Amino acid sequence: MKAILNKRVGALLAAFGATTIYGLNHTIAKGAMPDYVGAFGFIMLRVGGAAILFWTLSLFTPKEKIQRKDWKILLAAALLGMVVNMLSFFKGLSLSTPINSAVLVTITPIIVVLLSAIFLKEKIGLKKIIGIGLGFMGALGLILFGHEIRQDAPNIFVGNLLFVLNATSYGAYLIVVKSLIDKYHPITLMKWLFGMAFIINFPVTIAEFNQIQWETMPIEIWGAVGFVILGTTFLTYLFNAFALTTLKASSVGAFVYLQPLIGIIYAVLSGKDQLSPIKIMGTAAVLVGVYLATSKQSSKSP
Repeated sequence: MKAILNKRVGALLAAFGATTIYGLNHTIAKGAMPDYVGAFGFIMLRVGGAAILFWTLSLFTPKEKIQRKDWKILLAAALLGMVVNMLSFFKGLSLSTPINSAVLVTITPIIVVLLSAIFLKEKIGLKKIIGIGLGFMGALGLILFGHEIRQDAPNIFVGNLLFVLNATSYGAYLIVVKSLIDKYHPITLMKWLFGMAFIINFPVTIAEFNQIQWETMPIEIWGAVGFVILGTTFLTYLFNAFALTTLKASSVGAFVYLQPLIGIIYAVLSGKDQLSPIKIMGTAAVLVGVYLATSKQSSKSP
């Protein structure tokens, strides 16, 4: 009994750790862009670094062969989860603000519910419909009215749209990759997904990668780059994979509610962003919408 309890506590700490890293990433990664590392150059570092780490780790895990029929699914998952998702998020972060990104990425669960209803024919009750509508209203409010004049946020409108594209592609990725999760070891999946994504991203990201001036990069920016590669990419995937061995996917997904809270607190305390009435109202609408859209329906619900 004690061993089971310890494993569950470890899984909860892993899920919290992954969410904390994601929350901090909005501000830390933003601090390096665009003066030192371009958004797409960051993706070269992120995907390439994670690919090397996962392929190295795979040397110490059981060898698995991917079935021929699953390669197309792997390719689709890589495109959605490690190409469109990452490119749109980091480009959006270079154009918008840490608080906007911390809030808008949390509409991913709403996207998953919506896409599951369309493609997996899952039923949506009234509460979920209200949640979806409220979440999108909050997101739309941030996109249309969350503008401010900031030197480090040159196009908040486009950046916020890219956050929505990021959430949509990641939501689709979760649905596509679902059929592979029970068939293969997480390390096997990650090494192939990141390996394929590196090849696909290469022609898009190589130009900005080559523009990085490594010799003039301050130590804190080196730290930010290391945090994004080791923390935001490598450790979060490992932490979530470990958490899923004990917790339900819905339980791990519930930690998404903490991400904007952590992101906003860190952004404000570090002086990298500030709250406004629009941001507060938009955040509240998104979080309530996500809660309603992802909460369990009662047996009386349609």
